[in-house]
This record gives sequence, structure tokens and C-alpha cells, in this order.
Amino acid sequence: MADEEVPAEEIAEEVEEEEVAEMNVLDALKEVLKKALVHDGLRKGLHECAKALDRRSARLCCLAKDCENEEYKKLIRALCAEGEVSVIMVDAGKDLGAWCGLAKLDADGEVKKAVRTSCAVITDFGEETRALTVLLDYLQKQAEGEE
Repeated sequence: MADEEVPAEEIAEEVEEEEVAEMNVLDALKEVLKKALVHDGLRKGLHECAKALDRRSARLCCLAKDCENEEYKKLIRALCAEGEVSVIMVDAGKDLGAWCGLAKLDADGEVKKAVRTSCAVITDFGEETRALTVLLDYLQKQAEGEE
């Protein structure tokens, strides 16, 4: 009996490792943004993000790819480079706004109306979660790839 229990524990550990690998970076980003919002560590919009980046209190920056204003993108990227803050590019500003809590939800919890934001900065991750670990591993791999 004891011999049969050991492989069962090993299988459970393997399943947990697979679940971590299955978590998408965008799903991890959504969860980390929600945790930061709950712990009051999320800044949204150009003004708040620029202040947080200038104070060097930012830990992670999200920038929308569909932002039309090149000067806006250039400013955020420059402030991130100056403070050595990682930047994650998100496809749509509406999605980023919804993830940051700038959306009205219907009774089913689906997004009914979302306000677009081109930039969001995390100053406090909140609690350590699996999503945060996945996201930080992704950022570390990106940093190693650039060097």
C-alpha cells in the first residue's frame, strides 16, 4: 500500500506543475491587475502612471498597442527605461481598461461597457499568487532574451 501512495503524490505534483505551465501570460496579467486593484497598487491613465514612474514606485507597466498618440507611448517607454521598469504590451486599450476595473458589468458578470486606457502601472502587487510567479518568470525570460 505504501508503494502505491508515493506515485500518487508524484502524479499530483506533476499535475500542479502542468497547471502552472498552462496559465497564459495574459490570464496571469489579468489576475495580477485585479489583485493590485484590490490592494490599491494600480495606477491608470497617463497622469497617474507618469507620477508613479517619476517617483520610481512603479514595479510593472502595461501599455496598449492601439494607442494612436506616439508621444504618449514615447513618454511612457522613456520613463520606464529611466526607472528600469518592465513594459508589457497589451493588444487593446479597451481590454486593459476592463482588466483595470474601468468597466460596467451586466448581471452575468460580462463586460457591458469598458472605458479605454492606454497605460496602467502596478506599484504594489498585493499578495504572492501563482499568476504573479508566472508573470515575473515571463518578464525575466524577456529580459534575458534582450541581453
